[in-house]
Amino acid sequence: MKTTQRIGRIALLLAVMAALSACNTISGIGKDVQAGGKAVEKAAEKTKEKM
Repeated sequence: MKTTQRIGRIALLLAVMAALSACNTISGIGKDVQAGGKAVEKAAEKTKEKM
């Protein structure tokens, strides 16, 4: 495995661990995912309106 790939995987793992540690419970994870979904939905609606 190339060094850059290994570094990339380690960075991804650390990012996932940091994100999960920010959520105290499974409920917290659900709320985070829901908030992310709403943000994506709003962005899609704005883009649709511009078209």
